[in-house]
Amino acid sequence: MSDILTRTKQILAELVAFPSISADGNRAVTEHIAGLLADSGARVWTEPDATGAKLNLFATIGPEGPGGVVLSGHTDVVPVEGQPWATDPFAMVERDGRLYGRGTCDMKGFVAACIAMAPAFAARDLKVPVHFAFTYDEEIGCLGAQALTATLAARGIRPAAAIIGEPSMMQPVDGHKGCFEYTTRFTGLEGHGSSPDLGVNAVEYAAGMVARLSDLRAALKDRAPANSAFTPPHSTINIGLLSGGMAHNVIPGTARLEWEMRPVTRADADFVKSELAAWRSEALAQMQTVHPDAAIETETIAEVVGLTPDPDSAATRLAMDLTGANRAGLVPFGTEAGLFQQIGIPSVICGPGDITQAHKPDEFLSLGQLNACLALLDKLATRLERGAP
Repeated sequence: MSDILTRTKQILAELVAFPSISADGNRAVTEHIAGLLADSGARVWTEPDATGAKLNLFATIGPEGPGGVVLSGHTDVVPVEGQPWATDPFAMVERDGRLYGRGTCDMKGFVAACIAMAPAFAARDLKVPVHFAFTYDEEIGCLGAQALTATLAARGIRPAAAIIGEPSMMQPVDGHKGCFEYTTRFTGLEGHGSSPDLGVNAVEYAAGMVARLSDLRAALKDRAPANSAFTPPHSTINIGLLSGGMAHNVIPGTARLEWEMRPVTRADADFVKSELAAWRSEALAQMQTVHPDAAIETETIAEVVGLTPDPDSAATRLAMDLTGANRAGLVPFGTEAGLFQQIGIPSVICGPGDITQAHKPDEFLSLGQLNACLALLDKLATRLERGAP
């Protein structure tokens, strides 16, 4: 595997050199990947976002038709501003058995391994296909994967399993909670603090929503599924930011509340939304009694669905067979896996690297983890050559 490791490191250095921060777009790195996969014999198509600065990529090696396995990853990375890197974050450095650079762990290492293995897949007489799905904007709400999975569903593309290569130390992971993030803005009516009845205090209504969210957080504990394997076992709500006002003697006319929930089930998310809709209706009626133009508006930042644990799924069984693990675990962070599962593709997380390295200065991926990933992909090629899964 020494030659393929050398090739993987070369490709990873190329990918790291593209500063594909989510806000700036990933078009250049995705076009580079498309060229590498096409040169390996893959059938490649891309789809842009509305701006054209960002691209999803889907590629296939092997026969046309159903089945096969999707190897999924994202090509966007988080910013480096303000982080004390020892070296240039966009120039990969190898030192002491580690590959340093932004995205080496999260998750260009997995993407590079897939690309490096593409010629090996193409050289095999695959009975079922291998697909490559590389997306934009995973770091800011899995926006690319939402678009790509919708396209796959519309085209009737439904492989037998998806392996999402987020860093899991090459251990199978078959579950995580959803992550729903929101910003709620309150528009009231400014006035002098000496006459509170003549204004609409936006901060007070924002605080009222915080109180309601706190009540709902307590209610979610009682809704925890009896067999929940998550820690904590129930859905959660967090208040991230509350801002508004300008002085102690001014009735604040605006306020902003940033909050999130991490649902174990979609029913919990629907419960919270329904309860908040009822609260909003009552609160807005009170506000508009004084000021008809008062408003409460909630912006959806991201609604990343969870990955529901399924130890009997084709994807979980595949990952366990390939790694030799006897069980799959859970992770606290969100991924694109639930989106594939949502359109009927059994999904599992299994990728190189330690998630504790993600988003940090001097992010790295160990050569041992990269080698383990390449070994898994080689075993997968053998399985696909035999017609499984």
